[in-house]
Order: sequence, then structure tokens, then C-alpha cells
Amino acid sequence: MIIGKSIRIYLKEGSVTGIKLAEVVNLTIQALSSPRKKLADLNEYFRNQVNTQGVYFLIGADDETGKPKVYIGEAENVWDRLKNHAVNKDFWSEVILFTSKDDNITKSHIKYLESRLIEIAKETERYLLDNNNTPSLSSLPLPDRDAMEEFIINIKLLNGVLGHKFLENQISYQKEVSAAEIETVEQKKSDDNLDEIELTLNIKSISANAVQTDEGIVVLAGSEVSEKQSKNFGYKTLREELIQDGTIQKSQSGKLVFSKKHLFTSPSAAAAVIVGYSINGRRNWKDKKGRTLSEIEKLEIK
Repeated sequence: MIIGKSIRIYLKEGSVTGIKLAEVVNLTIQALSSPRKKLADLNEYFRNQVNTQGVYFLIGADDETGKPKVYIGEAENVWDRLKNHAVNKDFWSEVILFTSKDDNITKSHIKYLESRLIEIAKETERYLLDNNNTPSLSSLPLPDRDAMEEFIINIKLLNGVLGHKFLENQISYQKEVSAAEIETVEQKKSDDNLDEIELTLNIKSISANAVQTDEGIVVLAGSEVSEKQSKNFGYKTLREELIQDGTIQKSQSGKLVFSKKHLFTSPSAAAAVIVGYSINGRRNWKDKKGRTLSEIEKLEIK
């Protein structure tokens, strides 16, 4: 059964671009989001919440690629650490920090959180990660470890509400799956994920697999890509970027394939990148029953 959550967000300056305080109703976790240029104001308005132990995310864009980038850290006094990062780290423009209202989080707890959050961010592959190493997990008693895992669930929730999904798996019921393995995951779906639809695209000699999610369509690793492309089509630049950054590369057999899963916001964008010309994705991506995305959507509305 899916249980709803209530989130309370306070806009200190009455602006969505300013300092924000976010809380899960009836829980001790709290999140603070601030633009880099307002760090001094953050400390002035929320001194108790900032001058304490917690974990934090420095969020910005990579200078070379322009892709979103994050640094994950922990500190016994977050404000002291942020002052250091303001001098020594250039890429970030926003910070989100997480603390607890009851101050029951210890150094061992935040070290555990830091390690797990870095691990999760690597798995999701949404943002570039500025951390060079993954710290080893601190040893915690089982009750404390479970409490921190619950804390992480709420960090993910508040982080997403504040506009960043780098802790969310692109496909919820599959940690990682290749195109060849897609047939083996049916038995592992949970009730929460039945709205994720497995899809295939078969055009000429090209075969690709994907999963439709709430965010768009995730093309799976191993999906084939045409080596030919039209001179001018809408997603040519995107296709070239994916080839350049290694998301699409040549396999051992010599074919172009997706080396890892990739999220597209549009089924037509995914299909066009794969076949190399403009194409209607809603009419060409099909489920196991041979129904197109367009047909599936019409049935759901009915």
C-alpha cells in the first residue's frame, strides 16, 4: 500500500529562488536550501540548524560539459565546512543540508549517511559526482543503521521536492538491467511500480529496450543504435553528445549500443536518437502485447 507524505516548505524571503526550509510533517528531519550568494543570510536566519552536525549537497554544473554536478559531504558543524567550500570549491551555486531537530545524530551517523549517499548517487548516474572517493561505511548497531536508512528515504524525498533527483533510481524496480536481461525481471515488480511499462523498439535491424516511468522513458544498456543518421533531424545534437560522453559507444561486436541506461523526457527523442532520424516514439515503442504507447495511453484514459 502506498502511503502519502505531507511536506511543509517555508520560503524565508517569499521567493522560490531564495532560502527554503523543508520538513516532513511529524518527523525530526529538516532540510535547508540556499543559493551560494546567500550563505551569510542562511547562517543569520537559521543559526541553530546550520551550526550543527549533518550532511549536505553542493550542487552546480560542470565547467567543461555543463552537466549537473554534486558534491556530497558531512560535518560536525556544517556552517564551518560551508565557509571552507565557499573559498575552495568553484562549481556549486546551491547548497542543500540535512539535519535533525532532536540533535540525536552522532559523528558515526553522519559518516554512515555520507558513504551511503555517495554510493546511491553513483548508482543513479543522474549527476556528475565531485567526490573522488567513497568513504567506508562506519560501523553502527543494527537499530542505528535501520534508523539511518529511514533517514535516507526522507533525504531522497525532501531533495526531490527541492528540485533535485540525483538520489532517485531512474527505474524503481530494477537496480540495473541490460537489454538481454529484461525478460527476467517480471517476477520482481512490487505493487508500487506496476505503472512502469517495459517497451521495445524494433525497426529494420535495430532492437532497443526501455522502461516508461513517471519522468519519461529510460533506454536500457545494450540497446542498439543505428550507425546511419539523417543530415538534419531534431535530436542530432543530443545523439552526438551521447556518443561523445560514452553513453552510446561501439560494442565488441562492432555495433553502436547504449553502454548504460539513459533517461529521455520524450519517447520520440529516444526513438530518434536510436534510429538516426525523426520518428514518432508514441507509435513505435511497443509493450509485450504489441500495443503502442499511444494505444496504451488511450486505454488508461478510458
